Amino acid sequence: MKEDLLRVFIAIEIKNRDVLGSLIKVRDLIASSGADVKPVEDENIHLTLRFIGEVPGSTVEEVCKILANLNHSKFDMHVKGIGVFPTIHRPRVVWARVVDGASEVVRLHDLVEKELRRLRIPADREEFTPHITLLRVKSGREVDRLVKIIEEFKDADFGTTPVERVVLKKSTLTPRGPIYTDLCYKELG
Repeated sequence: MKEDLLRVFIAIEIKNRDVLGSLIKVRDLIASSGADVKPVEDENIHLTLRFIGEVPGSTVEEVCKILANLNHSKFDMHVKGIGVFPTIHRPRVVWARVVDGASEVVRLHDLVEKELRRLRIPADREEFTPHITLLRVKSGREVDRLVKIIEEFKDADFGTTPVERVVLKKSTLTPRGPIYTDLCYKELG
């Protein structure tokens, strides 16, 4: 019998409610531009430390063991500024930037990445940039207005949030958007 696959990723949650509220407010302003965008749902806003993809349950267990053995201290993450992937002229993803704490996020990512190699999970195709996705751009409709609002908030200061744990989440895709379920987590030291 074939084992069911789970779509999973490792995340850092936004624990500071004020930071989350500020991100939601700016996301909503950007979404009101009239551009063809899909905002990330309030409860789904997070920093993806590593998207893993579809894997069997046995691999999920191994990833939980990796998290359980992570050795990293708690730290603060300052969220400031809005950016886009791939370029401002062809925005596909609108995100908030991590400034202070970015090197710690990268270090956490690298620790996880090294262990995932042992499980033969393919490396990320893109270089890791610590960011919090706010919305996805679905087409070029009203992209000029979208870019204008992004430019307005390019230096917005969302505040600082503590990073106290790393979570493995399951993503169930539905017509209304993904539903995330926590599978396991590691409290940082």
